Amino acid sequence: MKVSLVREMRRIDQAAAERYGLPELLLMENAGHRAAEQMAALMHGVKGKTICILSGSGNNGGDALAAARHLFNQGARLKLFLAGNPDHFTESAAGMYQVLQKMGLDIHRLECDRDWDRLHFALKLADGVLDGILGTGFTGELRKPTLRVIEEINAAGKPVLSIDIPSGVEADTGRVLSVAVRADRTLVLGLPKPGHLLSPGAEYCGSWTVDDIGLPSPLLEEEQIHQALLDDEMASLLLPVRARSAHKGTCGRILVIAGSRGMTGAAALAASSALRAGAGIVTLAVPESLHDLMEIKLTEVMTRPIPEQTPGIFGGEAALAALLSLASEYDAVLIGPGLGRAEETMELVRFFVAKVNKPLVLDADAIYAFRSCPDDLSALPQIPVLTPHIGEMAGLLGVPVPELRESLLPVVRDAAAEYQSVLVVKSECTIVAYPDGDVFFTTKGNPGMATAGSGDVLAGTIAGLMKQMKSALAPLLGVYLHGAAGDLAYERKGEALIASDIREALPEVRVSLQKR
Repeated sequence: MKVSLVREMRRIDQAAAERYGLPELLLMENAGHRAAEQMAALMHGVKGKTICILSGSGNNGGDALAAARHLFNQGARLKLFLAGNPDHFTESAAGMYQVLQKMGLDIHRLECDRDWDRLHFALKLADGVLDGILGTGFTGELRKPTLRVIEEINAAGKPVLSIDIPSGVEADTGRVLSVAVRADRTLVLGLPKPGHLLSPGAEYCGSWTVDDIGLPSPLLEEEQIHQALLDDEMASLLLPVRARSAHKGTCGRILVIAGSRGMTGAAALAASSALRAGAGIVTLAVPESLHDLMEIKLTEVMTRPIPEQTPGIFGGEAALAALLSLASEYDAVLIGPGLGRAEETMELVRFFVAKVNKPLVLDADAIYAFRSCPDDLSALPQIPVLTPHIGEMAGLLGVPVPELRESLLPVVRDAAAEYQSVLVVKSECTIVAYPDGDVFFTTKGNPGMATAGSGDVLAGTIAGLMKQMKSALAPLLGVYLHGAAGDLAYERKGEALIASDIREALPEVRVSLQKR
């Protein structure tokens, strides 16, 4: 499923009218009908129940007014409030407003203290709330009356359905500058928006359902929309089918360059995760003083000692020559987990990736090596896959984390193009951005995955897939498998899950995906 920006959704609505003859009023009627259905589902029926409906003066408000008619027809008792100026109604919203007036329904404006008291008590006595105050066009700071309405809704603590996106959330960014409606459920119209997926907006949406409201499917699948959900359907199409004649050499020979004194766990997790992702052969290259330890720790993963000039870390010309020679024997390389940040290690990383011409994953400390020279990434002989968490991404760009979060999608998209890299940016909603502008949002993952080593498992999973499928697509399937495995582990372990729980769930997720 595509994910639309606000301007793209407006273009779709316009094309529906101009190319298909579907008037705005019809789409608003469909949205209102679907909102009434969702309200009934949220409330387990609305007959005899009191629904407080908050409407703005834009088309989002018109959707709420259309829903009011359907809820009234289903036997709901309505308390209608206009959180906007009727003089500013869009044409379609004005039409819905007039219908309700002709039906004799009272619609209260919020102009004086008595009106606000009426709203306060209506919310206190309501069984549920329908939020149609602001739509996807909202950006910036809330006006004081709107802010007050939203605070009243949240304070009431009643079940809330938001139409399209909770009022106060910016649809393109997920930003919430002051306050937003905390919805229990959101009816998403047409296509999901970044604000449904990116924090903090995603935390206000509750569960959400997408409805096309009758928009023609060719409009919702346009190639000009360069964002998409990385969902079950896409992952099942990506999953490679292994031939009966396959052997370990055809399933991928993966080299993992990782580990340093005190951080051998990251190396072990990454290498073993590449095997759990289905790679045929995985070799872990480690500083020679750590080699005996890793041979004991790992069974299926092969290990190779690399010359060191400082005990326990990578560095020096001998190590570089050994790694380049070793890499020539493999199909793909992962470098970075647990490397440490010694200057000699950082220098080795930069020289190594500039010379090796293989599918390449850079994780953790290998990304840190480019913090002072990110533009060098665009000159590499391959298009590398970088797997930074949001803090590492901010460090690579030289911006504070809050600033990056405010414009995460456009900034990461621009960075992928500028650095000619595939960026897998790990956060509450991991996104995968390609140099050509395509961006994918994961639909998997949970708070329990905020645990040390989770990123090492992801990097290993991506690397492990690189020979089994087109290496450019491995980040997509890797992110999906990692998130789905994390969800499976979360069901069993909750917040007590550890990174190896995610790794051990990878085979089960892959099997379930094969059965779809």
